[in-house]
Amino acid sequence: MKEMTSKFSKLEKFQGVDFRRWQKKLHFLLTTLKVVYVLSTPRPAEPSAYAADDEPLEQTRRRNKWDNDDYICRGHILNGMSDSLFDIYQNAESAKELWNNLESKYIAEDASSKKFLVSDFNNYKMVDSRPVMEQYNEILRILGQFSQHKMNMDECIAVSSIIDKLPPSWKDFKHTLKHQKEELSLVQLGSHIRIEESLRVQEKDKTEEKPDVGQPSVHMVEGNNNNQNHKGKDIKRKFENHDKPLVCWRCQKTGHVKRNCRVNLNRNVSVNNGAGNSNSGNNGSNSSAPPNGE
Repeated sequence: MKEMTSKFSKLEKFQGVDFRRWQKKLHFLLTTLKVVYVLSTPRPAEPSAYAADDEPLEQTRRRNKWDNDDYICRGHILNGMSDSLFDIYQNAESAKELWNNLESKYIAEDASSKKFLVSDFNNYKMVDSRPVMEQYNEILRILGQFSQHKMNMDECIAVSSIIDKLPPSWKDFKHTLKHQKEELSLVQLGSHIRIEESLRVQEKDKTEEKPDVGQPSVHMVEGNNNNQNHKGKDIKRKFENHDKPLVCWRCQKTGHVKRNCRVNLNRNVSVNNGAGNSNSGNNGSNSSAPPNGE
């Protein structure tokens, strides 16, 4: 009992909207507490003044138990309301009276909101900027409200309508689903949408990773292109130098280079001749000199 009461305290207070949802949650709690019967079972009658002393003890116990359970049930219903609604309905004498007053007011208002529910469903369009499964669950919530108002839509029509509401980028996927011969249920449609969305996320991640992987190679190609450009410039410079007249670094004359300079050749010849004369002199002195010991 204490555990159920603590869980009940965590339930959202009824603010005057979504009455049917709040009513079902509260009905679950009252059923668990075994006091929901007072909403449909009348209170045991009081004995007449003349037969009060002759009333069976069991009858008295049943009436006392009903009074206690009615108090608990009415208290939980009032405790599930907001403060403003609590002040309005706190004077109800029994849980059944309180329950009937709430139904007569808010179920009538819910009946007028049916048109808005149909409009919300018909005008709902999925967009690419949000997860598709999140939007799919929102549509299922609207269909759940249809069931609460006892407006049951054929599942085949609901599936076809949801397929038409898929975002523009899912155009091919919509055509694939429409050309299937087998009829899909809402659960199967949700599975297909979940798988398709996960595959799209994986492909998107791969495409985002590709530029980062190829970036070093791009720099390498750019570097090679820069080197090739520099080589081309050097070759061009060489060809431009060939267009200028040749100037010898030794004699400063044009028409030849240093290695073909005549001054350089004449010096080499004179140096070679001098070296030959010295060698021949040395040979002559050696031949004229007497041998040792003669």
